[in-house]
Amino acid sequence: MTVQSAAVAHAGKNLFLRAVAAVSTLAGWCSAAMIVTAVAITCQMIFVRFVLNGSTVWQTEAVVYLMIAATLIGLPYVQRLRGHVNVDLVPLWLGRRARMGLAVVTLSVSILIVAVMFWYGFEFWHFAWDRGWRSDTVWGPKLWIPYLALPLGFGLLLLQLVADLVAILIGADRPFGLEDA
Repeated sequence: MTVQSAAVAHAGKNLFLRAVAAVSTLAGWCSAAMIVTAVAITCQMIFVRFVLNGSTVWQTEAVVYLMIAATLIGLPYVQRLRGHVNVDLVPLWLGRRARMGLAVVTLSVSILIVAVMFWYGFEFWHFAWDRGWRSDTVWGPKLWIPYLALPLGFGLLLLQLVADLVAILIGADRPFGLEDA
């Protein structure tokens, strides 16, 4: 039996799959930019505190918001690269048809769960937007801005999961990225 690692979700020539792949890649770049920005802000904060002996007001909170947003917005890119933790013992053991069934069930359940997370993330963001919530810190940013990462990240992950399901159903990608034995 030959085992091949699934490095990237395959899009083939399908326009929908290619568009979702491009959006997921853009989300990955945005996530990386947020991490770099968080590191730069952390360096600035250290300089202000320990070299200039000054106080910081917004830096810690901004870094926390950026790292959480980077994590959420980076989800579809990691899914596209198949970078999430995966246990492939059962798919390796199964035959082609059973593996296909398991992939469809797994992706469908994942889509359902992420859709629920998207819905509640959107609702939470909307509460913050509608009610004008602000952070209780000295900086006091409007909370709808960092909370936007919830529906955006889960929405993009949902889109990538749907694309993964479509790719398997139309034969552009193999279930779990595994070749048949």
